[in-house]
Amino acid sequence: MPVSFLSLASQPQIIDYPAIKEEIASIKKVAAGDPVSEYRAVSLVLKQTVLKGREVIAEALTRRPHQGRIAALSYAYLTDQIIQLALYAMVGDDEKATDNLVILAVGGYGRGEMALHSDVDIAFLSRRSPRKAQKKLIESLISLLWDVGLRVSQSHRSLSDMVKMAKKDITIRTALLESRYLVGDKALFEEASTRFIQKVVAGSGRDFVAAKLLEWDERHLARGDSRYLVEPHLKEGKGGLRDLQSLFWIAKYLYLEKEARHTVLTSPILTDYALVKADLIAGHEAKRFRRCENFLWAVRCHLHILVKRPEERLNFDVQRSLAEKMGYRSKSGKSAVERFMHHYFLVTKMVGNLAALFIDALKVNHYLKPKSRRSGASKQIDGFPVIQGEIVLDDDFFFRHNPAALITLFAVAYRHRLDIHPLTLRQAGRDARLIDEALQNNPVCNAAFLTLFTLPYNPAPILKIMNNTGVLGRFIPDFGRIVAQMQFDMYHHYTVDEHAIRALDILWQIENNKLEDLYPLGGRLFKQLNARLVLYMALFLHDIAKGREGSHSALGAEIALRLCPRFGLTAAETKLVAWLIKNHLLMSHTAFQRDLADAKTITDFANAVKSPERLRLLYLLTVADISAVGPHIWNSWKNQLLTSLYEACSQCLLEGPTGHGAGRRQRIENRQNDVSEKLDWDNDLFHALVKRLPDDYWFSERTDVIAANMQQIIDTDSKGQSISVRGHEMPAYDATMISLYAIDHPGFFYRISGAIHATGGNILDARIHTTRDGMAMDNLLVQNSQGGMIKSGEHLNRMMQAIEDAATSHIRSSNKLAALRPPLFWRGKAFHVEPLVFIDNQASDRFTVIEVNAQDRPALLHDLGCALFNARLTISSAHIATYGERAVDVFYVSDLFSHKITNQNRLKAIEKRLLAAADAARISEK
Repeated sequence: MPVSFLSLASQPQIIDYPAIKEEIASIKKVAAGDPVSEYRAVSLVLKQTVLKGREVIAEALTRRPHQGRIAALSYAYLTDQIIQLALYAMVGDDEKATDNLVILAVGGYGRGEMALHSDVDIAFLSRRSPRKAQKKLIESLISLLWDVGLRVSQSHRSLSDMVKMAKKDITIRTALLESRYLVGDKALFEEASTRFIQKVVAGSGRDFVAAKLLEWDERHLARGDSRYLVEPHLKEGKGGLRDLQSLFWIAKYLYLEKEARHTVLTSPILTDYALVKADLIAGHEAKRFRRCENFLWAVRCHLHILVKRPEERLNFDVQRSLAEKMGYRSKSGKSAVERFMHHYFLVTKMVGNLAALFIDALKVNHYLKPKSRRSGASKQIDGFPVIQGEIVLDDDFFFRHNPAALITLFAVAYRHRLDIHPLTLRQAGRDARLIDEALQNNPVCNAAFLTLFTLPYNPAPILKIMNNTGVLGRFIPDFGRIVAQMQFDMYHHYTVDEHAIRALDILWQIENNKLEDLYPLGGRLFKQLNARLVLYMALFLHDIAKGREGSHSALGAEIALRLCPRFGLTAAETKLVAWLIKNHLLMSHTAFQRDLADAKTITDFANAVKSPERLRLLYLLTVADISAVGPHIWNSWKNQLLTSLYEACSQCLLEGPTGHGAGRRQRIENRQNDVSEKLDWDNDLFHALVKRLPDDYWFSERTDVIAANMQQIIDTDSKGQSISVRGHEMPAYDATMISLYAIDHPGFFYRISGAIHATGGNILDARIHTTRDGMAMDNLLVQNSQGGMIKSGEHLNRMMQAIEDAATSHIRSSNKLAALRPPLFWRGKAFHVEPLVFIDNQASDRFTVIEVNAQDRPALLHDLGCALFNARLTISSAHIATYGERAVDVFYVSDLFSHKITNQNRLKAIEKRLLAAADAARISEK
């Protein structure tokens, strides 16, 4: 059936069909006998018509930026007219030219849905093999359509081939399901439609449903099985347009299958409301379908116009512009782009709910086999009817009679390991609005909710179901504020609510030793834990204040002080939950941005933590929080740093600070003894080298690294060499350690870092040591540009040679570094990180600690190191952390006399130099 273009009030503005047809007739008349001139003139007119029509559609969309369905329909209408005019230019009014030939719009075009750069899917159908003249006509028509600016995808089949291929290929069958008459032999189209329904569709509904749902699952798996990925795929992602289209395809197909049973076929109503006609969802739910579709099409049409190409992913670099085009403004602590993406994720959530209802209806109507259920007789469990292991409500007013059951439903299912029937969940979602302040403060409801965190089962699945129904956000309005809320940065992969629930899932897996390889310390700590409930509750609430003005950690702690007593936690438990939330970034900040070899780092951290139980809780919360940020965020390097901090702090809490006096000397001697045993050298040789190494060195490096350094020093000295560069893989860190031994001189660090960056490396951590006789012994932990270990071979050899060249001949890497640019489609371009410099003279007893926050970019560390060199500072260690587009580089520095920098004027001058070096705006991106 034809798509209705009656809703397009602007048809004459989009294209004046009669006028263009008359102009083409005039061209044909003037150019009679000169086909080349005629073709050029016609193609020019049609091309100008396409461009003008697209401008009109874009202007209309600008005026009414949320009218996506109208825009999609307008592009399809314009394309229809252009194809008909192109055919007219070929054959005039000669109807015989299309005898035995019909042109169909198929796929999305057939559905009447197109964006600016959508493919134009057309099918040529003939009753039998076309004549030679018709083949030539098809080729000429396709050529003309491409020349006027349409991206044509075409097929040509006979009627019998159409039936045969549609039976075999589900993709062809789906395209034909959307087929729409454009021009040509109408009787042939009607015959093809009848054959398609009777010979292809009839009796194949169950198989079609199964195939489409399999495609559905595979598509989600390929695109990331979450609708809350912060750079979602608009078309293929979970909750996107393809999901809506799949529902529509299935509904159409099943409705046509019903029609195929009739002796005389009625005209099928192939609109969105086939969903209703097929008895798969209710009318009010079909309206939600339309709202979701309208919004997603608005986004897609704006996206195509914005990027000027067929793009379907909402990358960071377009999200801000899309938000502006669609009229979003900053409000209540949320930027315009965050409000736009929040709306987007709410829509995809609604699509997910629609899909769940739709699939439930398929089960009820027996198009899908119901999932297997536990055996058992019907019974009542805690007031809920249970049939074969599933809570199934038979009273449509169940929750209206007992609103508290909206909460106890999930607690009962969780406690007794029961499923909840989809129609029951649908009912809960519908009645979630019954949750008011009185119910939120109902002791029975809060006690029921608390069981989700006290029982030994994984709370994440049931919380996810509660969240999807809308019950969780209604019961805890503060949580409702973070539902579908994204964070506009490259670090966080999921929305805030999705992140919180994923973190709980990871925590439960750690507790139950299901991820022992990734978190070897976690399982052991859980066995020593006394406050399991506190940990789970703190993790659930740790980001609950995201999106508000102010520190989300401090605000979240205040919310926890209000919520936890309501849930039933004791005063002591509440206080501990609030402390964990307020300090949930403390451990990662310390581990990744401070020198763990500096005794004051450990002492300050231990003073903040105060007890072994708090340390265990903070470690486990930190690990789960980081791991739930996104895929590949957790790695061996982070694990090693956090484990080292845990162990050092644990020892400090047990034995007290050991940064000075006898305790410090004892630790040095213990480390020296361990190294001596590892090397098994002559005592005189060993102690002669020990005297050359400063005391701080023994705290800064691991025993195996010290042993390797000492061997490198002896080997180099014995050969009379002045420099040695060695590299070895460190799988525990997923990185490569590069050790440099050479005569020390000013600017060493920035030259070395420049050589590493110029040869495709990134520095994770740097330990800079100077022996008592003026030699540098530096250890740098390096990864490749993809964040992995640089394995022994050509790349590592080239890097070590570049380091040696930079160290010995003072070759600057400036030219090579200047040529380094972010990748052409580098996602960081979408962001601006204002450079910030923090100088702290309290974090270390011996060094001034300088922290630089800046936009990440190639050779940033080199430029910062150069700035510190020019400021006449000596770097003791450097610690590099990257959070998406934001780099946090921390340097432990002293002046040339090994003193802290305390002069305020000099500190301001250092800050000014570093801000200039960090400013990414000075890098040309032309």
